[in-house]
Amino acid sequence: METKRRHRSGVIFLALAGLVALGGGGYWLHRAGGQGVAEAVASPSSPSSVNGGNEVLVETTRAVRARLADEATAVGTLKSNESVVLRPETSGRINHIAFRDGERVQKGALLLTLDAGIQAAELQQAEANLALARANQSRNEDLFRKKFISPQALDNTRAALRVQEAAVALARARLDKMRIRAPFDGVVGIRNVSVGDYVREGEDLINLEDTNTLKVDFRLPEAYLNRLRVGLRLEVMSDALPDARFSASLSALDPLVDVGGRSISCRALLPNGEGRLHPGMFVRVRLDFGANKEVLMVPEEAVVTGSSPFVFRIEPQGERLIAKTTPVRLGQHRAGQVEILEGLEDNAEVVISGHLKLQDGTSVKK
Repeated sequence: METKRRHRSGVIFLALAGLVALGGGGYWLHRAGGQGVAEAVASPSSPSSVNGGNEVLVETTRAVRARLADEATAVGTLKSNESVVLRPETSGRINHIAFRDGERVQKGALLLTLDAGIQAAELQQAEANLALARANQSRNEDLFRKKFISPQALDNTRAALRVQEAAVALARARLDKMRIRAPFDGVVGIRNVSVGDYVREGEDLINLEDTNTLKVDFRLPEAYLNRLRVGLRLEVMSDALPDARFSASLSALDPLVDVGGRSISCRALLPNGEGRLHPGMFVRVRLDFGANKEVLMVPEEAVVTGSSPFVFRIEPQGERLIAKTTPVRLGQHRAGQVEILEGLEDNAEVVISGHLKLQDGTSVKK
């Protein structure tokens, strides 16, 4: 019995000793491992200290000098030189339409009439009253010369005559309002009314467009303001007529610069006697200021846009290359190239592909 008890105590002692030994070994291993990780993080020669130990693959190009025409480009919209939607000033029923859709008409041409029976009768009544007033005036003048009536009676008949003359003019004006005429030379649009339709005062009837001359409305940045002048020639192009070029001249500048876009509204006049262009068309506008200049150009894909544009310039740093964030000021855009006004020098090497993985100082390889 005593022997078994001693044997059991020995087993327990050995087990406790083993646990103590295992715990001490784990403690020293953990301490050593933590020191190794700390040394690896603190080491300046660790590969992870530079871009995670990897260089970013990029494509680059050089900023080069090129001859650039001194011009400005914009997009615009064509408008009729004169445009109006004809509306009746009084309500009535249409009894005659005197034009064909899309027809060219002359100023003053009768386009449409409303039923004017009541207005015509009112005019006849007013003319009859006028005739009676004239007869009374003539008779009273004869009586006044013979001293049969007083000057006051003659004045009353003169006033009555003027009242009837005004009534005739009013009735004639009301009758004329029932006839709608072309206010200028132009082309009528497509009508949506027919003979017999009852139309109300102010209702749209037909549009009339003067397209012999078109207005070209477009916007330019305010930086061009001092270079714009009335009479400046410009070229107009339309996607609908890709092989055609049209000449126009600047006719007006809006004195108010748009605060939101920092741009100025411009208007040019474009002769359109052949009728190849139509109001509402989208056009491209090019203004030639008449001079060429040598400028520094880079591809548009080299520029990163944001609150302010910048490029990644490639610079050597020891035995490696880095991408350096370089703010730039941009000028004109031409055929996928952009003018650099400030920020780069001749032959500077810039990144054109691989921007997403770059930051200021990133190591790169080409």
